Amino acid sequence: MAKIKLEYIWLDGYFPTQNMRSKTKVEEHEDFKGTLEELGNWSFDGSSTKQATGDSSDCLLVPVAIYPDPERINGWLVMTEVYNADGTPHESNGRATIDDEDDDFWFGFEQEYFIMDRETDLPLGFPRGGYPAPQGLYYCSVGGLNTHGRQLVEEHADLCIEAGLNFEGINQEVACGQWEFQLFAKGAKKAGDELWIARYLLDRLTEKYGYYIEYHPKPLGRDMDWNGSGMHANFSNTTLRTCGDKEVYAAICEAFRDVVDEHIAVYGEFNDQRLTGLHETAAITDFSWGVSDRGASIRIPLIAVEKGYKGWLEDRRPASNGDPYKIAGRIIKTVKSAKI
Repeated sequence: MAKIKLEYIWLDGYFPTQNMRSKTKVEEHEDFKGTLEELGNWSFDGSSTKQATGDSSDCLLVPVAIYPDPERINGWLVMTEVYNADGTPHESNGRATIDDEDDDFWFGFEQEYFIMDRETDLPLGFPRGGYPAPQGLYYCSVGGLNTHGRQLVEEHADLCIEAGLNFEGINQEVACGQWEFQLFAKGAKKAGDELWIARYLLDRLTEKYGYYIEYHPKPLGRDMDWNGSGMHANFSNTTLRTCGDKEVYAAICEAFRDVVDEHIAVYGEFNDQRLTGLHETAAITDFSWGVSDRGASIRIPLIAVEKGYKGWLEDRRPASNGDPYKIAGRIIKTVKSAKI
């Protein structure tokens, strides 16, 4: 018999930005294979996470995905959904609202973030009481003058790959101390699971570096001449991948026009500070789409056009602190409403 460490991870009830919570369950297993079928539900004190009251505090953790924990011996990362005691999804459970049971929707998320120094509360590379050189040379840079935090970023990439996530890349972003990683999954729920696990590994990793991760979409302030952080959502379904029809692409893009408010409501807190029409964004009050247009709300990638309108779309509006479950759920609802 071996002792297995199971890290149950869930999203709390803070609104509008939820936080990750986790706790460890140690079990004895003779031959643990790392499957959901081997896991049981667990409970937690929802009154401490804004998900229940003290007189009825138990909430349920229902495992939905499991990955090897690359930093623990006999360790596993367990992504869970939060359920009420009566077995119904908790109101904070965005995953349960995704209408993609056949995994027809594929998502690729581009997670931007700032690495912050805990001693200064400033992004890496920022001097106390001032600013580094203006943005321009940081994007995809190499060398100690403009590149800050690579050791953490590289270690995080290795952890994600070792955990079995479909991790697709990293790069330093436009602002000093800003980075991005990319994940792709077939199935909206799986895409959300893997994004949250990747965030968990990143946040946990900062504990030994003296850093923390800032997911705020505009941590340097609305009026500062620095790019904000987004989480561009690349998405497709069978129609987008195979239709070969410019008019179908246009109809799907147009379906987003009348539900701007519904999308912005779940695309992340403080996103109005980022979506200004500057720094490669469309204004939060506008809606637009176009081919290869990084200033549009929805971008049709040039490669999709070159393939005869077979591919995907990119929603450039989601903020870096958005919940991928809620973002994917809203995108799916809008795509399915398109008149094609």
